[in-house]
Amino acid sequence: MTVTVRPNRALHRLLGRSSPSGRLPWVLLAVACLTMFTMSASGTTRAPFLIDMARDLSVSVALVANLIAINSISWGITSMLAGAGSDRWGRRPFLVGGPLALMFTTVGVATADSFLSVAVWVTLAGACCGMFSGVIFAEVSARVAPNQQGRALGWAMSGQSLTLLVGVPLAAWVGAWIGWRGVNICVAALALITAIGLFAVTARPIGSVSATATRIPSIRTALSRPVLRLLGMGIAERVCYGLIAVYYATFLQWTYGLSLGMVALPLAIFALGNIIGTVLGGQLADRLPDRLAIFGSAMLASGVAALALFGWPSDVPTSVALGFCYVFFNAIARPSMMASLGDVPEHVRGTVMGLNSTANSIGWLGAAALGGTMIGSFGFAGFGPLTAGVAVIGAALALIRRH
Repeated sequence: MTVTVRPNRALHRLLGRSSPSGRLPWVLLAVACLTMFTMSASGTTRAPFLIDMARDLSVSVALVANLIAINSISWGITSMLAGAGSDRWGRRPFLVGGPLALMFTTVGVATADSFLSVAVWVTLAGACCGMFSGVIFAEVSARVAPNQQGRALGWAMSGQSLTLLVGVPLAAWVGAWIGWRGVNICVAALALITAIGLFAVTARPIGSVSATATRIPSIRTALSRPVLRLLGMGIAERVCYGLIAVYYATFLQWTYGLSLGMVALPLAIFALGNIIGTVLGGQLADRLPDRLAIFGSAMLASGVAALALFGWPSDVPTSVALGFCYVFFNAIARPSMMASLGDVPEHVRGTVMGLNSTANSIGWLGAAALGGTMIGSFGFAGFGPLTAGVAVIGAALALIRRH
């Protein structure tokens, strides 16, 4: 595999993909985007309710925040297994079954009456998300040419950004009336809708089981040195993203005394930066000659923004502007890495993308654990150096000896 943006056209012809000038599968991308929105919403929309959930379940805020870590563990384990399974048995069972199962587990979260039961249902919900997340990126990669992967994967990933732009602010606003339990019921309804949509758009799947499927895929086969390096970059990027995605609303509430309803607009502006960065990052990944340089430069810029965001809490407008800058640079980095991961042989693509989702879960786990520890020890003042340090590690993996 190659780790630069130059498409491997010989591999492209061998795999029988559509022409590089072919149109993007917009219907699939739209459904994938909505499903990623729902999967992300099943966990991210808890961010504005950390204080309310802690009060309702009679536990600490830090313990409720650790639900993100619990969710990430099961998500990561299932992603690895589902990715390998999709290479062997096809992708459609995972693409449809994941959202359908998520509907039932999210209802379980909404009706749970103790922290322990919430934790169990959150664990199962994470497993359902893991069934889908890596497999959909493998399916999208199989349907587009190498020089379109940055844009196609960027659009699919934008569902996570839309969770921040629409989902979290809307959850904060609606949650003021129906509470965090009612928000989970809404997520369950969305999961059912996406399961139906995926059942329709994958009626004639392509690339689900390749001609090389007789070669049983293995994790060892998929973990080449370039893939390991890209997965390490992904972990660093997800830690940086998770630190602010999980704790940004709490940072604004604790630092400036904002109410739950007042954080909706700052969260929307924050998410807008994520969407713009993701779209721009996809364009850059397909047009510039070195994807790793794009990733490394964007991570360094996000580290500088993190130092300013958490080290200079002067007023709300300044913090909102710095939050926009931080997530904008962070979002630029991700499509380049994902497009590079997509340039692997068809018979291990599901496995590689599943491992990427596992790496993402490790990043979310690290973000939740490091963030909770940092709050308990130093408060939000320690978030700047922590986030900047992780960003430098990710940039170093991308920029040092990248060829």
